Amino acid sequence: MKVILITGASSGMGYETARILALQGHRVYGAARRVQKIEELSQFGVQALPLDITDEASIVACVKAIISREGRIDVLINNAGYGYFGAIEDVPMTDARHQFEVNIFGLARMTQEVLPYMRAQHSGRIMNLASVAGHVTLAFGAWYNATKYALEAFSDALRMEVRPFGIDVVIIEPGAIRTDWGIIAADHLRDSAKGGAYERIATRTAEGLRRLYQSRIPTDPKVISRKIARAAVCRCPRTRYRTGRGAKLMVFLHTILPARCWDWLVVHSMAKM
Repeated sequence: MKVILITGASSGMGYETARILALQGHRVYGAARRVQKIEELSQFGVQALPLDITDEASIVACVKAIISREGRIDVLINNAGYGYFGAIEDVPMTDARHQFEVNIFGLARMTQEVLPYMRAQHSGRIMNLASVAGHVTLAFGAWYNATKYALEAFSDALRMEVRPFGIDVVIIEPGAIRTDWGIIAADHLRDSAKGGAYERIATRTAEGLRRLYQSRIPTDPKVISRKIARAAVCRCPRTRYRTGRGAKLMVFLHTILPARCWDWLVVHSMAKM
């Protein structure tokens, strides 16, 4: 039985992962701003905690609540995050900074808060929900891609630093997942480009994203959640889990194709999806 904290547990992969781990008998704490959604999981044993990943006091209070009840945290699953799509020229810097606040700085602050307890118990596991977007860049995804590339580097450095203390660092790299993420990203892209120089191509790309995420091509989030749950408690986890339909192929193509070929492929395929 492990004590597990999952951020962003109110929907999607976080919600399902919390349910799976609780059913396995672990002490699971689900944290998010929309606590009422997590409370639906109380029937499975998940305990809900309020958390705003961009608020220092909220992060500290969340971790202290678990330590006061359990005395330890064995696994931290950094799942909270979101994607904002738009042309670099169109996206306001306030929105770009917020993307980093949620996907990188909030995640880093949560990690900092948990690490002293894991070091003291000389064991622990930190799992960061990254994406193939941390290896493969998409048009209009610059700010989201930048956070995921940064998360890859952050996780690699963290893994080397905490290994002497018996702490594992695991990166989950899903491909396209059948959630509202793609629809929200498409809406952001369309709205940010209205009346601007990129409106025509951005609108076509947004329509393609919407069609993709409403199709059967993206992977069911339950598949990814099962993978996360296994990696959270297995004895010897891999450093990276690249999973979901198309994830490995996209990274492979990005690796072998010349840059201009990749650019052409991305721009044309996104507009025609």
